[in-house]
Amino acid sequence: MGQKSAFIDIGRKIRVNERLTTKELAQRSSRRRPTYIAQAVSYLISTAILALYSYAGTITIAVAVAYLICGITATATGLYLSEINFNDRFKDHYLSVPQSIASMTIQFGAIYLAPEVGFYFIFILFIVLSFGALLMNARETAIVWTYSTIGLTALLLMSDKAIAMPMNTWTERALVLACAITALGRCASTGLYGSSMREALYKRGNELKAAHARIEELAQLDELTGLLNRRYIMRSLNEEIDRAQRSRAACSIAIIDLDFFKRINDQFGHPVGDEVLRTFAITLFANLRTTDKVGRYGGEEFLMILPDTAKDAAVGTINRLRAIVSQVEWAGTSSIIYLTMSAGVSEIREEDTAADILARADAALYNAKNAGRNRVIAG
Repeated sequence: MGQKSAFIDIGRKIRVNERLTTKELAQRSSRRRPTYIAQAVSYLISTAILALYSYAGTITIAVAVAYLICGITATATGLYLSEINFNDRFKDHYLSVPQSIASMTIQFGAIYLAPEVGFYFIFILFIVLSFGALLMNARETAIVWTYSTIGLTALLLMSDKAIAMPMNTWTERALVLACAITALGRCASTGLYGSSMREALYKRGNELKAAHARIEELAQLDELTGLLNRRYIMRSLNEEIDRAQRSRAACSIAIIDLDFFKRINDQFGHPVGDEVLRTFAITLFANLRTTDKVGRYGGEEFLMILPDTAKDAAVGTINRLRAIVSQVEWAGTSSIIYLTMSAGVSEIREEDTAADILARADAALYNAKNAGRNRVIAG
């Protein structure tokens, strides 16, 4: 049932015509076109079989001509409405129910006019319903099935038509074989159409997964620096606190602040300040282990998480980063910019909450700034 719903979602979108662009309308028309071509081919095949039955003397040629005119007229009308985008006014832009009912009505007419070969058209009714069911929901399928049931009941129980499939001569047996082969071929085509829809569904599912993953990624990242945003770096901190306390493993954090960053914004402007933040973020990220995490904590402050790292080792790591940052060339931005950073480091303790360890790291950062900046202090 879930797969049927997914099929339906491919073929229909709950949007009114005004909300669709010209390109989207053209794409919908092109997707519908093959179904009308297949429908026309099906009518031509059935007409050819009726003509052969007429040649064998089983029915009159008038039945074949009437069947062809009705079938091609219904198909041409449906194609015309599709091309002028009339279909796109409806949720089911394939108009599956009207199309199925129109096709079934033609088959009922053929059974009534040529009951001598009526069972052939009963086979076609199965094909029409199975094909339409690929595009219809449960309610719509029930409507079409009910219509076909009423039609067959009227023909079989409320009329005196002797619906049959003659096999008295070799020619009639050969024509029955032709009927069976062509009907099976159309069944196979219906299966292939369903398969193509499954492939389209699979492709669309992969595209949606990729889009969802991209959205998730963007939701986690700070727009300016590309690092984790505050929400996700805090989530990572809580996860690392739980892990460290559960496994009794060392884990340290650092709050990093750019020294005199306000002066850069005031002297060179915010665009230059933004470029400094981006370059600093890239520098940090490029010199961390894959297990380390860093995010923008706020403004020019950054929060770094160093799993499996004791406090002394963390101080060494942050000092190495501090030295790298102080050596960054800013010639492309301004020859007089010199950037340094201060940091406060703290190690997770057994009973720590996120607020506890952040408070110690923030106090250590405050001490680093009071001590002259461009330094790392543990707390």
